Amino acid sequence: MRKYKHIFFDLDRTLWDFDSNSLETFHDIYIIYNIAEKLNCDFNSFHHTYIKHNTQLWDAYRKTEIAKDYLSLHRFLFTLNDFGCNDIEMAANMAKDYVRISPQKKILLPHAIEILDFLKPNYQLHIITNGFVEVQYTKLKNSGLEKYFTNTIISEEAGYQKPDAAIFAYSLEKASAKAEESLMIGDDLKVDVIGARQVGMDQIFYNTTGISHDENITFEIRSLLELKYILN
Repeated sequence: MRKYKHIFFDLDRTLWDFDSNSLETFHDIYIIYNIAEKLNCDFNSFHHTYIKHNTQLWDAYRKTEIAKDYLSLHRFLFTLNDFGCNDIEMAANMAKDYVRISPQKKILLPHAIEILDFLKPNYQLHIITNGFVEVQYTKLKNSGLEKYFTNTIISEEAGYQKPDAAIFAYSLEKASAKAEESLMIGDDLKVDVIGARQVGMDQIFYNTTGISHDENITFEIRSLLELKYILN
């Protein structure tokens, strides 16, 4: 008999190629707002500055130190500030466009559809993702992922952010799943793997970058195709 009945996937950087889709979106915004001429900066400089602020603000958001609206606006406003611009209206419009454009992108991680087709007949599949409701549901629909998942748990709806144990407990309850029959798959060692371990779930660390660590993990993979050997 199969040990697992429920497979929980992270979304961004596990199935949906966040980095590629985000880069495309940010390039669209760079062109739309004529940043090269207005701020006299190249795309790479502007993008790297945004990444710095976005990473810091998301960390604060996960810790509930700031609200969603603050994050959405200030990741762009702080970026503009670094290039000598304090146009709050422009930052607000960029924030709206990012949320509108980003989930329309459809690039998935290699073998995402293939592995979901392989797993779907034998397991109940679910999503646990940090993010905004209007963005994450649209990503799933537009990229063709929605049909594979019985439940989608988004942090904004759940009221908890990964790696808080509460969102994993909430997800198990919503899926009517027992921890010992469930497996969490994600690319973030702290947020996905250690988070799931807190509630007794087995974990698969999708270590795409090959980072070294000394965590006790149930399984570790470098390609989604390896799931065929673990979950055969």
